[in-house]
Amino acid sequence: MSDPSPDPFEFMKALWNPMGLPMPGMVAPTLDVDAVEKKIADLKSVENWLNLNLNMLRLSIQGLEMQRNTLAAMKSMQPGAADAGAGAKKENNPFPDPAAWWSMMQEAAAKAAGAMPPKATAAEPKPAKSKPK
Repeated sequence: MSDPSPDPFEFMKALWNPMGLPMPGMVAPTLDVDAVEKKIADLKSVENWLNLNLNMLRLSIQGLEMQRNTLAAMKSMQPGAADAGAGAKKENNPFPDPAAWWSMMQEAAAKAAGAMPPKATAAEPKPAKSKPK
């Protein structure tokens, strides 16, 4: 009867971790306030870094979605794009006729340049006549 009762923490440690590595989540609490503050600061910096990466990932996804939508819109705006795609072999190029795309861009640039108001040139001021003394 001199057998001491087994320590439940030691039993759980041996059961959970037979290789002797530290158990996750089973950390002895510290009484040092500075160590707790340092741990909080470290975890907040990790959280900020993860949020930054998440935001960059979201921006990349949005940029690729915009690119996909723009390419699909330009493909649908091309006259005869369906006919050219059906008659020719299937390619990954969304613009079967680059000349049509170029002419469309030139027309848009010309319309934008024509819509701009002409620059008003300021009249040069006349030199003041000097008064005789």
